[in-house]
Amino acid sequence: MTQATLTQAPTTGKPVIQTKSFTPSDIDRIFKAQKAKALELRLSNFKTRITKLKKLKDVVLKYQTEIQKALHSDFKKSSGEVDITEILPTVAEINDAIRHVKHWMRPKNVMTPPTLLGATSRIIYEPKGVCLIIAPWNYPFHLAIAPLAAAIAAGNTVMLKPSEFTPHTADVIKAMLSEVFSEEEVAVFEGDVAVSTALLEAPFDHIFFTGSTPVGKIVMAAAAKNLTSVTLELGGKSPSIVAEDADMKVAAERIMWGKFLNAGQTCVAPDYLLIPESKVDEFVNNAKEVTESFFKSKPENFTASPDFCRIVNAKNFGRVSSYMDDAVKKGAHIAYGGEVRSSDNFISPTILTHVSLDARIMEDEIFGPLLPIVTYKTLDDAIHIINERPKPLALYIFTKKSRTSKYVLRRTSSGGAVINDVILHLVNPNLPFGGVNHSGHGSYHGLFGFKTFSHERSVLQTPKASIAKLMYPPYSSFVRLIVRLTTKFFI
Repeated sequence: MTQATLTQAPTTGKPVIQTKSFTPSDIDRIFKAQKAKALELRLSNFKTRITKLKKLKDVVLKYQTEIQKALHSDFKKSSGEVDITEILPTVAEINDAIRHVKHWMRPKNVMTPPTLLGATSRIIYEPKGVCLIIAPWNYPFHLAIAPLAAAIAAGNTVMLKPSEFTPHTADVIKAMLSEVFSEEEVAVFEGDVAVSTALLEAPFDHIFFTGSTPVGKIVMAAAAKNLTSVTLELGGKSPSIVAEDADMKVAAERIMWGKFLNAGQTCVAPDYLLIPESKVDEFVNNAKEVTESFFKSKPENFTASPDFCRIVNAKNFGRVSSYMDDAVKKGAHIAYGGEVRSSDNFISPTILTHVSLDARIMEDEIFGPLLPIVTYKTLDDAIHIINERPKPLALYIFTKKSRTSKYVLRRTSSGGAVINDVILHLVNPNLPFGGVNHSGHGSYHGLFGFKTFSHERSVLQTPKASIAKLMYPPYSSFVRLIVRLTTKFFI
């Protein structure tokens, strides 16, 4: 049965039903209500959608303090990091949609070939309908609300499933969205994997999933039963290549920032480092210095830093710490860090050298604050290591020479790439964010998010006197002549 408790919304004191689990009948009821509402929303104009987006932004800002507290409760994420990685990018995504949705919604006229002389062609953007968004735990607020904003901009209804691994954040999302949306338009489903499994049985018009590659396969298989379109934002091992000519201080500063942000629990975190053997010591020395400046502490005191969060739960703590143990058993050296504390799922910023390519840390996505360093003799050796693995979500290249970055880009494949920095490609709403093969299907952010949640419908309008009539049967010699001339001169 459905389990529900009556609580108060964190800022308003308004009673909110916090539903922790759902029966199939609950899901069916809400799905049918959203299906009916979706037909109504197909007729919504840009003004209506902008109004909803503004309400969404206002409620995000209203709940900012509660979002900060929730994320600290879930895995001790600092308020500063919450603002930078959860609130700021979410508001930016909503603002971008507010500014551009009017333009995005306009039908796009396209060229019509001479064979359809007199006809006009256009693309119109229609809402897909009822959409399911399954959010992850690593950025549990941003990765729930950013795709929601895109779905609203495109005119859809949404059933949203936050992660059960971050229950405090899920509670805030539920309370926040219930203030501005009825459940027939946006419904939040809290609960464990059983709720996700039940949701995936429904014949959604689109499913947007962010999470691991293994679970992404399950989502895609479930969607196939209903021929539902899917967007899969997954992960993978995103490599960083540091070239011989790179500025080691700059590379260390930027890679360490990206690696230890959110304690490494970032889908586009630099997962492993490829560097010439002669540059390892210089890089490590710079990396130690910059890491201690970030957290204003020596390694033995990192647990006291308010700016370094924890691994989300004991299961993931065990997984990440086991990677370090396995790597050391296979010959890796702990060049920096290596401290663990199971009582609060703490793993310190850690650098590993002499890492074997057959260590588990080089096979699985780490999702933790461990940076394995692998050396290479030639740039082609580094490229070979990357290409032997599934295509990553991101690729980072540090070099002063444009020909080096071009050389690497032409010989590798990844969802996105950044030259001389990490992660920041996510900030530009004019770039599609998404993976390729094992690292994901489809993309979003900005216009790309709007298109993800829209059906691009082709519309051709012909005049009363259509040239196509010349090719109707019976297929006389004249018709065949017309076809030959068309083939030769007009196609």
